Amino acid sequence: MNTKYIFVTGGVVSSLGKGIISASIGKLLQARGYKVTIQKFDPYINIDPGTLNPYEHGECYVTVDGMETDLDLGHYERFTGIHTTRNNSITTGRIYKTVIDRERHGDYLGKTIQVVPHITDEIKRRMLREDEKGENLDFVITEVGGTIGDIESAPFMEAIRQLRWQLGRDAVCVHLTYVPYLKAAEELKTKPTQHSVKELQGMGIQPDILVLRTERHLDDAVRMKVASFCNVDLECVVQSEDMPSIYQVPVSMQRQGLDAAIMRKIGIPVGETPSMKSWHDFLDKQSNATREVHIGLVGKYDLQDAYKSIRESLNLAGIYNDVKVKLHFINSEDITPENVAKKLEGMAGAVICPGFGHRGIEGKITAIQYTRTHDIPTFGICLGMQMMVIEFARHVLGLADAHSTEMNPDTQHPVIDLMEEQKNITGMGGTMRLGAYDCALQEGSKARSIYGKALIQERHRHRYEFNNTYLDDFEKNGMQCVGRNPEGNLVEVVEQPDKKWFIGTQFHPEYASTVLHPHPLFMDFIKASITM
Repeated sequence: MNTKYIFVTGGVVSSLGKGIISASIGKLLQARGYKVTIQKFDPYINIDPGTLNPYEHGECYVTVDGMETDLDLGHYERFTGIHTTRNNSITTGRIYKTVIDRERHGDYLGKTIQVVPHITDEIKRRMLREDEKGENLDFVITEVGGTIGDIESAPFMEAIRQLRWQLGRDAVCVHLTYVPYLKAAEELKTKPTQHSVKELQGMGIQPDILVLRTERHLDDAVRMKVASFCNVDLECVVQSEDMPSIYQVPVSMQRQGLDAAIMRKIGIPVGETPSMKSWHDFLDKQSNATREVHIGLVGKYDLQDAYKSIRESLNLAGIYNDVKVKLHFINSEDITPENVAKKLEGMAGAVICPGFGHRGIEGKITAIQYTRTHDIPTFGICLGMQMMVIEFARHVLGLADAHSTEMNPDTQHPVIDLMEEQKNITGMGGTMRLGAYDCALQEGSKARSIYGKALIQERHRHRYEFNNTYLDDFEKNGMQCVGRNPEGNLVEVVEQPDKKWFIGTQFHPEYASTVLHPHPLFMDFIKASITM
């Protein structure tokens, strides 16, 4: 069959969960045997989120081919198990840069370059994935960031309008909107949804399906009212209530027939409803996991989305270990030698979070010293692994001023140093070691036993590396460098065999953890924490 295209837009307010709905649609179509991909179009002018502060946009997710992307791609991968690439994350900045580069090259033969048709044509080309040959996809799901009515997203909406006419029944528009509950009036209000749809219709787009985000159950009368005022079939009005877990959303959407409605709109026989047994088995394990294990997240970004993939990886690992992981954010800026015991009190394990810059560094080092000397399971990721190295150098090797040249360029003992190929780079965005690289694991190491294989591949996002000049000193004194990149001999994994669980990784294993395949490192870390 021809590739079908599903466009997911949002109205009324942002942060309604378009990414979760897009991922859920992808999962439901996969369950029916279709090959899908999901892509995110963001209206901001940054080339990518790589230079954005996490307070601006949450975590920066990295694809296997080394693209810094929006965190929603993490949802896509965790739900569906697909591997996204740089072509699954597009920003206004990338669109304009492509068009401007072509204009400078003379490709437009002297024509005046305009939003319509040149910008919208480039958006359409990307939405149709014309650069991706041989994918043989059944469905392409395109989520558009922002909210209907935003000035920034207008070219995306115009591109969707044109594609709807061009593709006919091969395209469907799913619009996610909000139905608020006014406590004073004790009423659910549909007017914001009506205005949102009216705004969309004013752009020439009639939504085929409405997903109503709500904190309270909507009865059929409310759904009928929305259907009548928005020119949408009643069976195509579904609700997305608050759920205890985001992983219950695909099941809720299936129960309401969202995937069936999409197929009817496109003209595909609906057939039997898939059982999704493995997904239901996961949800059963989640509901039965009542015993709690407390894990401290030691980092500097005190917001939910900054360490989104790490949080989800820990939660998934907990479920498969039959426990409920209770995460406690511990701001590393506030940690001192005097209060570290109090800060980490009751924690069965600690994750030393990734990041950039010097803020909160000493607090991380203090936390690591405490967990190391008290044998508390500790997992250092990227910068967290580097802090493990610095702490060990200072307090075990006796190199009091040991540091990373990122924070202290003049340190006498640069146990973490800038990668050689990075030393002449002045730009910030997209210039790090990014994407998936091979890592050979040492035989007999804990990491090797956890993975169950000698060669792994994990994703990176960093500039600085373990300084191999100090490698022998570390290994003689108990910190083993058990994972190496085969090409550059770069240290990827460190561990202390004499500790219960003390492992640091230069890579980001959280990017590879999915609902049906939780990452082995997180699984083993939680297992060790449970037995504390």
